[in-house]
Amino acid sequence: MKVVVSACLLGEACRYDGCSKKEDRVLTFVEGKEVIPFCPEAPVFGTPRGRISVVATEEGMLRVKKDADGSDVTEALIEQTEVLIKAHPDADRIILKAKSPSCGIATTPILDESGNEIGKGNGVAADLLLHAFPDVEITDEGGF
Repeated sequence: MKVVVSACLLGEACRYDGCSKKEDRVLTFVEGKEVIPFCPEAPVFGTPRGRISVVATEEGMLRVKKDADGSDVTEALIEQTEVLIKAHPDADRIILKAKSPSCGIATTPILDESGNEIGKGNGVAADLLLHAFPDVEITDEGGF
């Protein structure tokens, strides 16, 4: 069984703050399985890095922007996710980090352009993975 897992859940210090979010329940689940660590942010921005957020634009589009300067980084995250999709089209299960602007599934804060939370939704990578793998179980760490 091939399992794609948010790298921070595996204990990799790849989060924006240079830490991990190691999740023992996930580690137990993946024992004996082929594990593919995934973090679309670290290769693009490095670790540690400034925070990013999902922002609803005035045009109604969801974009990922750097909190510090508002620059749009959506395309870079899409490219990293597409690399994973092409490299592992045979993934059997995907486990992502809740609330992440990249990996959250229905838990990611969506902000307006003033920085106010207006709802919850998917992170950009999670959204792409949900569409690319419609028959694969995709959950966050809360699903254990």
